[in-house]
Amino acid sequence: MAQDDTVFFKKSPLLPYAELRRANGSSACYQTHSHDEFSFGVIDKGRANYQNLNKHNDIIQGDTVTINPGDAHSCNPADGEWSYRMLFIDANYMGQQQHEIFKGDTWDFLPFDDNYQRDKKSYHLFEQVFNSLLSQNDLLAAECLLLDYIQHAFEAKYAIHSDLIRPDINRVSRVKDMIMDALEQNITLDDFSQEVGLSRYHLVRSFKQAYGQSPHAFQLDQRIKKAKLLLQNGRSLIDTASDLGFADQSHFQRHFKKRMAITPRHYQSFFV
Repeated sequence: MAQDDTVFFKKSPLLPYAELRRANGSSACYQTHSHDEFSFGVIDKGRANYQNLNKHNDIIQGDTVTINPGDAHSCNPADGEWSYRMLFIDANYMGQQQHEIFKGDTWDFLPFDDNYQRDKKSYHLFEQVFNSLLSQNDLLAAECLLLDYIQHAFEAKYAIHSDLIRPDINRVSRVKDMIMDALEQNITLDDFSQEVGLSRYHLVRSFKQAYGQSPHAFQLDQRIKKAKLLLQNGRSLIDTASDLGFADQSHFQRHFKKRMAITPRHYQSFFV
């Protein structure tokens, strides 16, 4: 049987409760169906006719579709072909993350309020989460970005716990020290949370307020700073990547270029 290469499904190699789907130039149509998971995604190209329960929606490139567990829906191309990406997140896991962030203890999970969003921030946040979950390189980044997305998706309707508003500077300073003392280690958000006694969400929120970056972004910045010194002293690219906890040389090069606008090899050529 010929394989349809316009679409793929994949379990996240980092987070087992997340499944990813991508379609490129697909003309496939779907009958009305539902999912047990939270499902949300973006339209990368084209237009679609989107039915969610009894409401019809015309969605276009750049829109973010949001579907609650159990909601009967269909979504089909309006003009021949379209491209899109979707995430399916286990409902129990989503509820656990929501309980960390939002007030209330009488619900299993909070539903999406709208069928879709038409704003650049929702699209951008989804893209970051999708790419991080597709990667096999950085669990800390995936965990932080997914929490960011959940807050953004639900904070307009639901109130954040009042005791999470004030940052806990003392305890996140310990997180900073843990990162600086072990740049080569890929410490998870759960590890940080258990070590300093903060919920994962409160930890990330407090760290951002204290240092202007999430823990994973701060860790990457510090790694790149250290990498510059190693490269200046003639350390090979592959050894530098290994010394600083990058998954491989490609992972290191990608993040170095994002921050320095040149490759590590090009940077090193000015000093060695």
